[in-house]
Amino acid sequence: MIEALLELWDVLSRNALRTLLTGLSVAWGVFMLVVLLGAGEGLQNGADWEFRDDAQNSIWMSGGKTSVPYGGRSPGRAILFKNQDFDDLPRRVPGIEHLSGRYWLWGEFSVSYGSKRSSFNIMGVHPDHRFLEKTLMTRGRFLNDADQLQRRKMCVIGSKVREMLFGSRDPLGEYINIRGLAYKVVGEFEDVGGENELRKIYVPISTAQLVYSQPNVIHQLIFTVGDASVGESQAMADQARAAVAKSHGFSVDDRRALRVGNNLEQFTRLTGVFRWIRIFVWAVGVGTLLAGIVGIGNIMLISVAERTKEIGIRKALGATPGSIIRMILGEALVLTGVSGYAGLVAGVGVVELVASKFPDAPFFRHPSVSLDVALSATAIIMASGALAGFFPAYRAARVNPTVALRSE
Repeated sequence: MIEALLELWDVLSRNALRTLLTGLSVAWGVFMLVVLLGAGEGLQNGADWEFRDDAQNSIWMSGGKTSVPYGGRSPGRAILFKNQDFDDLPRRVPGIEHLSGRYWLWGEFSVSYGSKRSSFNIMGVHPDHRFLEKTLMTRGRFLNDADQLQRRKMCVIGSKVREMLFGSRDPLGEYINIRGLAYKVVGEFEDVGGENELRKIYVPISTAQLVYSQPNVIHQLIFTVGDASVGESQAMADQARAAVAKSHGFSVDDRRALRVGNNLEQFTRLTGVFRWIRIFVWAVGVGTLLAGIVGIGNIMLISVAERTKEIGIRKALGATPGSIIRMILGEALVLTGVSGYAGLVAGVGVVELVASKFPDAPFFRHPSVSLDVALSATAIIMASGALAGFFPAYRAARVNPTVALRSE
């Protein structure tokens, strides 16, 4: 084994510059493949991060201002949802799974508990809101129908609110002061949306409307479509738009009057885009790698031609065609394998360096090279090495020892 390795080293070092340049072409191909795949993964993670907060199968609607006259009414009317819109939507749009309104209290409100005070975002919501955002209850419960119907002064707080007001204490059953009104804490939640989400306080939307003197105003409606397909979700979004347009008296084609976002449609479109990006990346990476493999094949053919006499001597001394093929294939596999793994290590290193330097970059998060990618690259390297060495090895095995010994 040691003798074979020493012999292999001798062969490859005879033309060190040629061997180095050929190896670099393979290393560059693997390097580009790994870096491009890591970058694609970072872009995919960035896109997923943008959808981290709301349910991926959700549709949201926000009122705007009318831009065209309709039904004798002038443009420029503000569209605000009413409680009746919330009540009517499930009847007018069959297939709604979960539905909630959102009532925003703009800006941060001063909230206190005992001597501790800080500012947080307050939002009035319906009980189903926990299913529309990725809200994980860690203590107590979320707001329920009784809180909503009876306009109770109950609240659910994010974990950051609990840390700042209560420290390590259990907040359940305690009362916090929001603008001079006492609200009972009935639950604590975590949310994958980040620290801003964990600084929120949810109260029943009916309570928020009453306390802040807008008893019939909802700022946003959001609902999930269950297992509906993209086409079905688009139909549901159109039905919801038509229902609101009819009840508020504006043209269904007036896009400024009502903004509708279909997360399922957007997420599916992005998924399709990244699928094609991944295919493109593989095509470019493998194409670059194959160019290097062709180079190795050519170099091995040249090497066989230069060593015709040596091969003839080996065959005259009893070397079998199989041993000649193994020798040439071994040289090709070692050259391809060492170069390929060097490119793989360098590519992974660059991806990890970028990930450590830009951990929270928007739209590009945590680029990485998965085990599947590493194994796939390994398989490509070995298969390419075998392919690059096969034809030169086959040619060497067919060398006629008599003719070879006469060659110069």
